[in-house]
This record gives sequence, C-alpha cells and structure tokens, in this order.
Amino acid sequence: MEKNTGGLPEKVLDWVLRQFSPTAAFDSAAQLKGSTSSTLFRISLWVENSTENYVIRLLDNQEWLEEEPDLAIHEAASLQVAEDAPVPTPEVIAIDETGIECGIPAVLMTMQDGAVDLKPSDMESWLNQLAESLVKIHQEAGDNMPYDYFPYNDPNTIEFPSWSRVPEYWKRAIKIVAGSRPPVKECFIHRDYHPANVLWKNGRVSGIVDWVNACKGPAGVDVAHCRWNLAILYGVDAANGFLQAYQRYASDFLYDPYWDLRTLIDILGGPPEVYAGWADFGVTGLTDDMMEERLDKYVVSLLE
Repeated sequence: MEKNTGGLPEKVLDWVLRQFSPTAAFDSAAQLKGSTSSTLFRISLWVENSTENYVIRLLDNQEWLEEEPDLAIHEAASLQVAEDAPVPTPEVIAIDETGIECGIPAVLMTMQDGAVDLKPSDMESWLNQLAESLVKIHQEAGDNMPYDYFPYNDPNTIEFPSWSRVPEYWKRAIKIVAGSRPPVKECFIHRDYHPANVLWKNGRVSGIVDWVNACKGPAGVDVAHCRWNLAILYGVDAANGFLQAYQRYASDFLYDPYWDLRTLIDILGGPPEVYAGWADFGVTGLTDDMMEERLDKYVVSLLE
C-alpha cells in the first residue's frame, strides 16, 4: 500500500523515523499552510501504540541559507530557551544541521495543538491574549541565548519608498532611525511575533511557533513587529490596541516609537505586497494598494 506522504521526501521520512524507537511506524504526512520562507510538514507516527504528531521544518530557502547557514542550529537553540518561558512552544526532537541526512537542513519538533486565527470574533480579547503571551516571552532574560538582535536594513543606504504618498514622513522616519538608538534592557525576543505565528484553541492561545529568528534583544522590537503586521492586516487602531494591552501586562515597559520606525525601515526594499500566507488562513480581499495605504497611515500615526 502506497504511503500518504503528502509530498514529504522519502529520505526525510526515513531520517524522522530513525529518531524514534524501532517500533515507531509512519501513519501520514501533509504539508502545512502559511509558511513562505521554508516548508513545513505535519508528520503522524505510531509511537508505542498511540498516534503522535510532529512538525518538520525543511529550510529550503537557499538565499536565506546563504545569509544564515546555521538556521537549523538557531531554531533549536531558540526552542531550548523558549522552554523556560511560560508560554506553550514546540520541543526540539532532532536537527539535520547541514542537510547531510535530509538533503536540506531540517528541524524536527513536537506539534503544538491549535490553529492560526486571523478572523477573531472578539478583537479586544484576541489582542489582549496576543499581548499577554508576548509579555510572557519577554519575562525570559535570554542569558543563554547565543544569538543577538541585529537590524536588517541600514537607514543610510536603504532604498527610499518611492511608492509612498507621504514621502516626507518616511524621510523623517529614516532620519530618526539613522540616529542613536535608545538604551534598553534586553531580553529573549521572538523576532517574528505576529498573528500568523500564534495558535489558538477554544478561544485561548495554545502555542507560539516559528522561532527560527529568536534572539536576545529589545522587547520593543517584538512589540513593533507585531504592530506593523496588525496595522496592515486590520488598521492602525488594532496596532494601537495591541500596544495598550501590552503596556497593561508589562507595567515596566517603556514604549519608544523608535522601535516601530526601526522595524518599518527593516521591511523596506520594494513596494509592500500582501503576505501570501494570509490567504491560507482565510484572509482575502486585501490588495497591494491597501498595503501601501495602510503602511503610510501607520508611519504618519507614529510621527504625529
């Protein structure tokens, strides 16, 4: 009988099975939706008379690997530190650091229960839980995290957003980011915290996933990254609602719009486009023009 591997390469499946007892057996596999920078598969195995689900990340983005060849090691280190934070996260099972076993670098981990929810029925509760979960991540100091925050774009050389209808605001933003950054107390940060990396079950956060970019850095980076995602998904009010919720849960957090501007500069590099993964989670009707308009409104709100 032919295996239902869902497109998972046979050599990858063989490697996965070798991580378990000889009695473990393959049940099924399917590619997970929503990921655009790597390929994710859910793998179901028979392990000691019960079905267990796992996730494997195949790091098949060659451009990304050329920039950061240790991505598998990075995610494994991130997940190990995340275990100490009071949030539900996957656990590392094994990594294929260089791809010698799987053909490409890979990270095998446990699967978190739940699903992405980008169409919440109660936006206020949803934003509150999104913020509360991030505060819990930031409670971890990250002293054992071997990776440190670094910005992605240099404001002195970044391509100016010619698509913008408010260029004077972007010029101000770039000038501010080119100046000195405010002093902060660093902590463990996710570095890619946004609604598509948060899982929900029965109206509650059930898991935080996609830790491959995690590092030690300013909490404001995570807050800002989530805020611009919310701004282009739902508008400035959602971004502000998230900030207000975060401040309620993290009473010692000192908000500085510098980090909002810093993360906006980090995503420049061509006209903004609708994130392809959103459609997989039921968000349709957005256009690239809307992304431009909402980013303009967001940068104006930050500077006014």
